[in-house]
Amino acid sequence: MRAAVLHETGQEKLEVLDDIETAGFGPGKVKIRVRATGLCHSDLSAMNGVLPQPAPFVPGHEGAGEIIDVGDGVTGHSEGDRVLLCWLPACGVCPACKRGQTQLCLAGFMNAGTPNFKRPGGDVFGFAGTGTFAEEVVVDAGCAVPIPDDVPFDIAALIGCGVTTGLGAAINTADVAAGSSVAVIGCGGVGISAIQGARLKGAAQIVAVDPVASRRESALKFGATEAVPPEELADAKQRVTAGEGFDYVFEVVGKSATARTAYETTRRGGTMCVVGAGAMDDQLQFNMFELFFDEKRILPSMYGGGDVLTSYERAIALWRAGRIDLEGLITHRVRLAEVNEALDQMRTGVSLRTCIEI
Repeated sequence: MRAAVLHETGQEKLEVLDDIETAGFGPGKVKIRVRATGLCHSDLSAMNGVLPQPAPFVPGHEGAGEIIDVGDGVTGHSEGDRVLLCWLPACGVCPACKRGQTQLCLAGFMNAGTPNFKRPGGDVFGFAGTGTFAEEVVVDAGCAVPIPDDVPFDIAALIGCGVTTGLGAAINTADVAAGSSVAVIGCGGVGISAIQGARLKGAAQIVAVDPVASRRESALKFGATEAVPPEELADAKQRVTAGEGFDYVFEVVGKSATARTAYETTRRGGTMCVVGAGAMDDQLQFNMFELFFDEKRILPSMYGGGDVLTSYERAIALWRAGRIDLEGLITHRVRLAEVNEALDQMRTGVSLRTCIEI
């Protein structure tokens, strides 16, 4: 079968090979024929080494498709079921799961060190234990979440990561208050989803911040009340909040510089929500006085900060009701053979989400 492979961390291009086989199928597993997958910025971060991932590996973790085989002991799944891929499934028995913080379950991360694929040259891993830039993938049954027949594969794929992450940051983690002021720094697919979440929660002002003009234009269509480049954020803070700072600021870039800007743009007593996934060696500094004196809440948001299965169902319900726009997030479509075009679209910022049709 075909899959897009990164041979070494740091390489900028993927090679689409046709000598890949799935690995690990057996009890408790399902094999999925991938139909659509989104390119998430986390895939780029894994490719360049910002996020740890053994190589060689197949990127992709935001996918949907059909189950084509079911391993022994699997219940609740059948061949032909339409599913989305959950890259962070809850085990249900660890301390985090028992506390109701299923998004903090580490069971899924353990899969990242087990090869999902093989080829004549050796083992190949799947990013985040999945690897959806492939025609087929084998995953734990808990990673395959059934989707209703009326949800297209491309929409389901987005719900599998970016939409859930962004919506959940605003709805679950920050719990944006009606009538509040919001700034969102970084307006790709996740940032736009955070904007939609803030709009749903009733935010009065939503300022989108991004250096790419097309993304700023898109942000206005998805619910931002204004959109500015980074160098104009200070002016927006003064104009919208009389200099006090925003009630909520979402950092959706994953860099210490933008996180520091987010903190400084948040009002005293306000909430800074960290959504972007950054590097382990990128340090963010605060002094002890400002932490105490400003009483700003710093809330990291992992995968939307809530139970992902509930979040999936909520996103589908909101999409069906026309309360959120998911089709509009897909600005580009490519085939698997054109995957490097999708990477360029992400790097230059011209895309919100590129759907790779497998």
